[in-house]
Parts: sequence; structure tokens; C-alpha cells
Amino acid sequence: MKRVYLDNNATTKLDPIVKVKMQPFFEDLYGNPNSLHQYGIEVRPYLNEAMGYMYDALNAPNSDDILITSCATESNNTVLKGVFFKHILTNPSKNHIITSAVEHPSVLETLHFLQEHGVEVTFVDVDQYGYVSAQKIAAAITDKTILISMMWANNETGMIFPVDEVSKIAQERGVLFHTDAVQAIGKVKVDLTKTSVDYLTFSAHKFHGPKGIGGLYVKKGCELPNLLHGGEQMGGYRAGTLNVAYIIGMGLAMKQSVGHLDKMNSDVRALRDRLEDAISQLPDTIVVGDRARRTPNTILISLRGIEGESMLWDLNRAGIAASTGSACASESLHANPVMSAIGEDSELAHTAIRLSLSRFTTADEIDYTIDIFTKAAERLRSISSTYAYTNEVG
Repeated sequence: MKRVYLDNNATTKLDPIVKVKMQPFFEDLYGNPNSLHQYGIEVRPYLNEAMGYMYDALNAPNSDDILITSCATESNNTVLKGVFFKHILTNPSKNHIITSAVEHPSVLETLHFLQEHGVEVTFVDVDQYGYVSAQKIAAAITDKTILISMMWANNETGMIFPVDEVSKIAQERGVLFHTDAVQAIGKVKVDLTKTSVDYLTFSAHKFHGPKGIGGLYVKKGCELPNLLHGGEQMGGYRAGTLNVAYIIGMGLAMKQSVGHLDKMNSDVRALRDRLEDAISQLPDTIVVGDRARRTPNTILISLRGIEGESMLWDLNRAGIAASTGSACASESLHANPVMSAIGEDSELAHTAIRLSLSRFTTADEIDYTIDIFTKAAERLRSISSTYAYTNEVG
């Protein structure tokens, strides 16, 4: 059976070049880089090279820090809880955080936790296209605001948020700014000399690196308390023996992904648009968000009258992997949180299908998906119409 993977916003395949680069660090170059013996010393140049790739990919100043974490969830928790411990606990008059209503669960759930400890949080709504405006963010700022946390690109709709504009607003108002750039790196240009942020989080497995490794950029002067204590790794900011093989993989994967930005925004975008043009012609379909303001690989489409679970099942039987939204919040297949935030009715909120491509997606795979998706939609609509007629007659 043909297999097509269109769930790249959930996770991506490991770049084969990255796999080859990582292999020696499992077998031959396995020393702890913090050790003083030769086994540790010999891996340090490779570690420095990987870190250099990350600094170059983000165009981050050398004076700033990039901390290695286990994932973006840890990075997001480090920022939000770090701001709480460093700023809010020491100055309760500055206890207000602003975010969007469609952030990743690792941000939203952490903020719900902090609310239980006296933090005031404003969740700014998105518009009907899944977009949050800088003006709404600015309007939410008060004299109590300490932090704005807003993703660079949404994981479900692919909508690119106004990070440049919000970063300037935050600077002008003396507010810290954090952006979750997990869905941006490798899809849009991320240049920290042009977009000033205090904190930025990322995760390797979103750009064809290994799972279980992520990063946190911290601007000089904005250092936070440790989330993990116990050692002097990462300059003392994040305890734990460094996962050398995965850091090597993440560094090269980021370099590779940034190097393929032109391909993402030409070839992959063209494949995405071909798929979107075809399936959006089906009756009673809604594609969320303007193409021009979306990452080049993402489609979130709602099919009225068709249950999302049924469509996913039909696609899966044909070997096509898609999702109903965030993989971190979809185990129960409940209403899509982004569609709910947009304000669609309950029927639409249950039928959003996310299709996300990568630079490894082929034209043949897209043609196959168009055929299968169209047939599945027609079959499910036929079943739905028959069921509705039977109930009406009965």
C-alpha cells in the first residue's frame, strides 16, 4: 500500500544526512564533553560546531545564549516559570502575562498552572482567519504586564503571527517578549538581528532533527532561574549531561532546514497550493487562513457534515497520515481548539483536518492524496446524506 506522510507539523522524518552525522556519537565519540580526559575532549569540537550552526541559523549574537533542552515543552516551561520565579514572585505588582488563545498546550497549560499561583493572564482571541493582531496584543498591555508570549507561527493553521510588530511594541513598553518558534524554523526566515526577542524556543523534530531535543534562546541580560538544578552544564543554566549525538543532529538539521527555505517557499508551497486548490473545490469546505499569511506547508480545512475522525480513518486506510490538529492535544479527538477559538459552530469545530507537507513530500504523493481525499469526502457525504434521509423518513 502506498504511504504518504502529511502530518509534518506534528513531527518530521529524520533527515538522512543528519542520521549519518549522528551515528559516530553513539558508538565511537561517546565521551561526556564535560570530562577532562581525551574521550570528553575529542567530542567538544563537534559540539561547538553544532552550536555554531544554531547561532548561524537564527543569526543570533554570540553574546546571547542558546540553551539545550529536552524539547520545546521544557523550553516554554523554563521561560514562563522562570519569569514567575524571577520577576513575579519578587514584584507581585508586575504579575500580568499576555498570550494568544491558540498557543501550544505547553504554553497554555503552564499559564493555567501559574494562574493558580496568582498570575493574571490575558488570552487574546484570534479573528475568523485564525490570526491574532498586534493591536489586540498592545491593547491588552497594562502597567502590571511583565511578559508577552506569542508563537511565531501556529501549529494548526500555519498562520504567521506579527512577531516583528509585537516585539517592537514589547520593547517600547518595557515588557519581556517570548516567541515559540517551533513551527517557524525551516519554513520562514527567523533572524534575531532583525526581530528582537528576549526568549525563543524550538524543537529539533519539527525540522527533520531527532526527537527528544530542543533549544531555548535567551538574550543577554534576560537570564532566568534554572528549571533543572544539579550540575554546571550549559553555563550552569540547565543541569544534566549533554546529549551530544542529538545536539549534533539538531545543529545540522537546523542548518539544513534553513538552507532549504527557498525550496520550502517555492516547491513545497506549490505542492501545498495544488492540494489546497483541489480539495477546497469540494462542497461545503472552508480553508482557514489566507495563503499569504501561512507557512508554506500547512492546510487546515473544515468539511461541513463530515466527522473529522471518519475522514482521518478513510485517509489512514489508504496510507495517508493527517491529523485533526495538534498532536499534543488530539488523543481524544475532541473539538479542534483553534477552530473553537476562531468561533466556528460546533459542527465545524469537529471537522477540521490538518495537512502539513515537508521538503520530502513529492508531487506523486500529492496527486494520490487529492484522489483519495476526494473519494473519501464523496463517500462520507453519501453516507451522511443517507443517514439523514433515513432519520427524516423514519
